[in-house]
Amino acid sequence: MKLSLVQMLVGSDKEENVRKACGAIKISAQKGAQMVVLPEMFACPYDNASFVRNAEEVDGFIYHSIAESARENGVWVVAGSFPEREGKKLFNTSFVFDDLGNEIAHHRKLHLFDINIEGGQRFCESDTFSAGDEITVFDTPFGRMGLMICFDLRFGELSRAMALAGAKLLLAPAAFNKTTGPMHWDLILRTRAVDNGVFVAAVSPARDESASYIAYGHSALVSPWGELVCRMGSDEAITIAEVDFSLVEAVRRQLPILSARRTDLY
Repeated sequence: MKLSLVQMLVGSDKEENVRKACGAIKISAQKGAQMVVLPEMFACPYDNASFVRNAEEVDGFIYHSIAESARENGVWVVAGSFPEREGKKLFNTSFVFDDLGNEIAHHRKLHLFDINIEGGQRFCESDTFSAGDEITVFDTPFGRMGLMICFDLRFGELSRAMALAGAKLLLAPAAFNKTTGPMHWDLILRTRAVDNGVFVAAVSPARDESASYIAYGHSALVSPWGELVCRMGSDEAITIAEVDFSLVEAVRRQLPILSARRTDLY
C-alpha cells in the first residue's frame, strides 16, 4: 500500500486549513497514494480556545469536506483529528473515510494530553475535551489497522490490544512538542512497532514557531523491525511511503511475540 503522510502547516483560518488538507489529498492521489493521513488538529491551531471556537458536529463543514475529497480522489483518508462537538461535550476525534467517501471508523482520543513538565511544556486537554472510551480497529482492502491519537501512543497496552485484534498498521495523528518530541518521538514509535510486530505511522502538523503550541513535526513511518522507513523534518511536506504488509507476517514468524505471550501471568 502506498501511504501518504501529510505534514501541513496549520493556521488560524479553519476553512483555509481544510482547503489545504483537501489540496494535499488531491496531490497525494496524483502521486499514487492509496491512503492519506492528516495530522492531529489539522483544521485549527492546537490550543484550548481554538478547540472551542472551531468545534463542529459530525454533520459539519470539516467532516463533509474531507469525505468529499476522499470520494473525488478515490483514496482512503484518515482525517487527522478535529474538535468534534456532541451535545455539551467536545472530543478530539479522528475519522476514517474510504475511497467512496463513506465513514468507516472514528476514534475519540482515549488518553487526554494533561502534562506539566518543569521548565518545559504545560497543557491540559481535559480543560476542554472529554475522553473517548473505545479501542478503534478497522478493516481495509489493504489489511486491518488500528487508530489512535497522539498521547494514546504512550500507553503500550492500547497498541498491544490493537495488534491482538489483528491490526498490522497503527495510525497515529499526533502533535508532540519541542520538549517531548526530541526525547520521545522516535523512541515511542519504534518501541510500539517492535513490541507488536506492526507498522506505525505517526503524522504531525508542521512546525510553526509563532504558535502558542509548537509542534515537533518529524512525521514518520516505522517498520515492524523498528526501522525508520521515512522520517520528515519540521517543515510542511508530503511524503509517500510503501507499506509492505508481508513484512508483518515475516517478522512475527521470526519473533513470535504475540503468540508466545504468557497470558497465565497477566
